[in-house]
Amino acid sequence: MGARLLQHEREAVAAVCRSLAADGLVSGTSGNVSARAGEHVAITPTGGVLADLQADDVAVVDLEGSLVEGQLEPTSEIELHLGVYERYDAGGVVHTHPPTATALSCVVDEVPCVHYEMLRLGGPVPVARYETFGTPQLAASVLEALEGRTAVLMANHGALTYAADPEAAAELTRLLEWACTVYWRAAAIGEPRALGEDERQAVIEAALRRGYGRTKEANR
Repeated sequence: MGARLLQHEREAVAAVCRSLAADGLVSGTSGNVSARAGEHVAITPTGGVLADLQADDVAVVDLEGSLVEGQLEPTSEIELHLGVYERYDAGGVVHTHPPTATALSCVVDEVPCVHYEMLRLGGPVPVARYETFGTPQLAASVLEALEGRTAVLMANHGALTYAADPEAAAELTRLLEWACTVYWRAAAIGEPRALGEDERQAVIEAALRRGYGRTKEANR
């Protein structure tokens, strides 16, 4: 029996789903994860319980959204995922309903950049206007809000992140939830200070100057 299409990506998607569920960032069937490889996308199935998801449960679609392998139909948010791949050349997309981020999406229009780690998300995190789940209107709203960012909140709904692969996108989701928690706790005390453009640029320049995140070998 030959190798199944996108087997590595299917395993990665399933593993990320289980990890996000263990972290409390998704529950039940809410949320979806995908990974792109060439002209195909491995994506969570509709109705799949993410905490129990296995590679064989993951659907494979082409870039038009047609099912090419798998027993289950893809998530209803497929248009959202495919839109991110087309517009932002991502390798992995994660959509979740994290508690703090989702709560903020019901209240604010943007999460200010209150910590320099948020620069990994592109700085302040916008909130895309509310649209019904699984619709082209929701996909359009999110894609517009993502411009210049790797994370976005979806009004009264949840969050979305993208990166080079689903594991990296999941890490951005964890960072987003942490940043939202920091902002929420700060706002409970007073008006949170936000980093301005000059301060954010100084962080970027300092990171580049020091080779932040690179190994000693890579800095030679």
